[in-house]
Amino acid sequence: MPLVNIVVVLVIIGLLMWLVNTYIPMAASIKSLLNVVVFIVVVVWLLQLFGLVGNIPGIHMPNLR
Repeated sequence: MPLVNIVVVLVIIGLLMWLVNTYIPMAASIKSLLNVVVFIVVVVWLLQLFGLVGNIPGIHMPNLR
C-alpha cells in the first residue's frame, strides 16, 4: 500500500473521530473509551501493514487496497 494511501486513511479516521467527538453527544467516559479502542485498532493495523507484527490469531484486519 503506497504511503499516500496510508496518510489518506489516517486523515479520514482522524476526521471521523473529530466529528464523532465534536457533534455526537455522549458521556465523556464512552468518548474516551471509543478513542482508545480506535487508537489501538489503528496502531495494530499500522504495525501489521509495515510487517512489524504478524497476523494475530482470532483477529481479522481487512487489507485496504
